[in-house]
Amino acid sequence: MSGALGGFLGLVGMSAVAGILVTAAVAPAVALSGMAATNTINVFDSLPEYLSIDRLSQKSNIYASTDAADPVGTRVLLASFYEQNRVDVASDAISQFAKDAAIAGEDPRFMEHGGVDIQSSFNGAVQTLAGGETRGGSSITQQYVKNVLIQKCEVMTDADAAEACYADATKPTADRKLREMRLAIGIEKKYEKADILRGYLNIAGYGGTVYGIEAAANYYFNTTALALTLPQAASLVAIVNNPVKFQLDRPDSETNGAANGYADNKFRRDYILQEMLKYDKIAQADYDAAVAAPVEPVITVPSTGCQTAGDSAFFCDYVTRVLKNDVTFGATEEERLANFSQGGFDVYTTLDLDLQATSVAALNANVPKVVNDWNVGGVVSSVRVGTGAILVMAQNKDYSQDPDVQATGANYTSINYNTDFAFGGSRGFQPGSTYKVFTLAEWLKEGHALTERVDSRRKSNWGNFQDSCLGVQNYDSDTPPFNPRNDGGSSESNPNYSALQSTTNSINTGFIGMAKKLDLCGIRKTAENFGVHRADGGELGQNAASVIGTNEIAPLTMAAAFAGIANNGMTCTPVAISKMIRSDGTEMPIPKSTCTQSVEPAVAAGMQHAMQTVMTGGTARLSNGNTSPRLPMIGKTGTTDSAKDTWMSGATTQVATVVGVVNVGGLNWKNQRTYSGRLFGKDGSTARHRIWPVVMSAANAKYGGDDFPEASSNVINAVSVPVPDVRGKSMAEAKTTLEAAGFLFVDGGATTSEMPAGTVANTDPAGGSASTRGATITAFSSDGTGVVIPKGIIGKSEADARTTLTGAPYGFTVAKTEEPTLDEAQNGKVVAVQPGEGTAGRPGDAVTIVIGKYTAPAATDTKPKE
Repeated sequence: MSGALGGFLGLVGMSAVAGILVTAAVAPAVALSGMAATNTINVFDSLPEYLSIDRLSQKSNIYASTDAADPVGTRVLLASFYEQNRVDVASDAISQFAKDAAIAGEDPRFMEHGGVDIQSSFNGAVQTLAGGETRGGSSITQQYVKNVLIQKCEVMTDADAAEACYADATKPTADRKLREMRLAIGIEKKYEKADILRGYLNIAGYGGTVYGIEAAANYYFNTTALALTLPQAASLVAIVNNPVKFQLDRPDSETNGAANGYADNKFRRDYILQEMLKYDKIAQADYDAAVAAPVEPVITVPSTGCQTAGDSAFFCDYVTRVLKNDVTFGATEEERLANFSQGGFDVYTTLDLDLQATSVAALNANVPKVVNDWNVGGVVSSVRVGTGAILVMAQNKDYSQDPDVQATGANYTSINYNTDFAFGGSRGFQPGSTYKVFTLAEWLKEGHALTERVDSRRKSNWGNFQDSCLGVQNYDSDTPPFNPRNDGGSSESNPNYSALQSTTNSINTGFIGMAKKLDLCGIRKTAENFGVHRADGGELGQNAASVIGTNEIAPLTMAAAFAGIANNGMTCTPVAISKMIRSDGTEMPIPKSTCTQSVEPAVAAGMQHAMQTVMTGGTARLSNGNTSPRLPMIGKTGTTDSAKDTWMSGATTQVATVVGVVNVGGLNWKNQRTYSGRLFGKDGSTARHRIWPVVMSAANAKYGGDDFPEASSNVINAVSVPVPDVRGKSMAEAKTTLEAAGFLFVDGGATTSEMPAGTVANTDPAGGSASTRGATITAFSSDGTGVVIPKGIIGKSEADARTTLTGAPYGFTVAKTEEPTLDEAQNGKVVAVQPGEGTAGRPGDAVTIVIGKYTAPAATDTKPKE
């Protein structure tokens, strides 16, 4: 160095190095002798936590199984993930050749020094201070420290912080070297040499994304770290010295490729072999054989990413997003990303590979991946009732996250149509009439019965709907007007469907009529109680149209809700992970399913009762009839406007499955009921009924199912209440009275009556009789022309009766019949009138009077018999 300042700095630098080297020299002696550590050594006692030789960034594995009871024993690897391809292994899982090669080639005095090789470091320090640049001389422990510092940078989520960290860990300055030395001495004071060597071999980079001796052995030679041969071990250790120069996966390299026998690597390998011979790690014969052996890599690319999971790729993608989104794996997004990138987990999932394969085959047989200009999607989600375990997550597309691959055809996508947008899904699909089950739940919760009837007439003036959250809602002035009907031309001809009939045959106007008697906000809250939410993360809509399924919802969400109905109203959130184990064998906490009583069991039983009729005699007959073994099943179908999307959702007491055939993009979707909407030459709208039975047949055979509980009579049967007597009231007043009593008012038109014109003449059923709540009561208005057979005719003489009945205001035509009587007082008197007294009629109507005719009783012979 030149100049006074340079000389001073050089003196300071050399003094610092000297202090470090003295410490390094005495540290082993202190450790071996048990002497008290000096203050000089104590400065190395407090090591940063990240320097511990434990968990390193390594690959994670995601498994599925054919047996939920034994997910480990029947596991099948779906995919592996890593930021750094590493498998952390124990010391006894590493070949002795690799250990000896590392020591001989990188740090021959490793077993003797205290973390810093004095001779090598002194020479390196002098050159560094003299020239301003660092040179070799780092011990294995120092290299371990440097790799840990770099590793710490690589898991940072902030790019700027990571870049600054890396620059600090690798800068070619004396102070960085001094820090490395201090930390290396601290490491040596805390850990055994064997642990340090293991840590070094596991953390070192072997080129590209390959880290650690085990992953390097797998990748470059298709073997394990324990099974490495001598020349293989030396070749791998050679890579560590300069990964870019010596790596073995670039066969076209001019300096280190297949054509020249990987000359650069072989040169460094042979040097290491020579050092091993020099330090008596191998015999001469072993050396000769190893040097003569060619460098012959067997590159074995590891499974990485969900594209390797095949038909389960979309489920695999879902699992990775759970790992990155669920707070179980870290309180913050940064912490979860760091944990995921560091990896080292074996993740065992809930996926049933048998049921998944069956579902994929059913989809492939019924929904093409591409249909001309129609981007049609097919989805299947199955959930275990009572646990929330996801058994099936399948769709009719090929998985790829690569935009270039996706651009090659509509069969490729990265979007998981089964789940929410936040978990890699779409923004959802309208479930159509499958959503009606939540109005049914609210109907039963509010005390209405399945046989109770509502106004089901198709109309565009539905009037006010109650909404306790948003206030009264009215859609009569909407453009276009709110005039719901069933897709496919159903006329909804019955003006008075019951809730059971509306469910069985999926009558839209029936459910709108039910909603009229309910609270729209209450219907939304009941849906939310079943875990239902919009796939895009927004709030559920609660207008009248939402009753018949206009919210966009993910199929998995609906599967979990149907599982809740089948579970007697107890809904369990879906889960995808059954067990998660660290590389050290410790079990990690995993997201648990949360089960909530969505509705009371009695209400659920009523829902189950109605939804079983959908399967046996309603819109899901096709699915029910094609399922074998046929167990007790509940279900609900759904079709959106113009059959854009069609659904079949249902469950046994063990498994719930949702199948959808949907439009997943673009404006060229087809009406599935039309010829252009045919799939593989068959009706597109019935594809759901060809897929669902296949999936549920397999589920029924594997998981079984029990009878659903019987619904109580008061849930099924509507309460009978008296019909109010509204005769003589105005028609408007009669309507108000009857509707307030829970009946549907129907104007039956005018009839002949003595009542004032325009007032109610009579009703059917008649006032005072009993009828079920919600039944139709037809009221007939009086035309004012009628008369009533007066009372008091009975007992009159024939002449008086004729005079009264034929006179004003009655004007009846009178006929007479006689009837014998033993009562002499009734002789010649009217004993009956037909029709009866009080009966309405018109002037000129025939009235028959019955006249008593006395007949004396026969004489009785009282003479005694002989």
